[in-house]
Amino acid sequence: MTLLITKYAVTALVIVLVSEVAKRSDRLGALIASLPFITIMVMVWMHIEKQDTAKLSNHALYTFWYVIPTMPMFLLLPWLLHKGTGFWWALLWSALLTFVCFILTALVAKKFGVELFP
Repeated sequence: MTLLITKYAVTALVIVLVSEVAKRSDRLGALIASLPFITIMVMVWMHIEKQDTAKLSNHALYTFWYVIPTMPMFLLLPWLLHKGTGFWWALLWSALLTFVCFILTALVAKKFGVELFP
């Protein structure tokens, strides 16, 4: 139970830290947010909880494949906002683009023997 509480606290701390830094500096906040803190923390927690190396390896590999379809969102969202689209609409369109990109990425990954659909 102590480990679970620690996981919540550390994860929340990282998210709050990034959002506070982003208030003060767009670039530094984005840089910190782009670092794979969450993935690293998850792998550390998995290691501490004695998950085998195959599980850790799979987590890293699937994270790679799942990150790819999110990239276009980070171009579409600021473009839409710059064009005057409201935040929620821009976020919705960006999420839809990410979903479409995920489907396409899953189809491409399947050709390399990587099954992304659960």
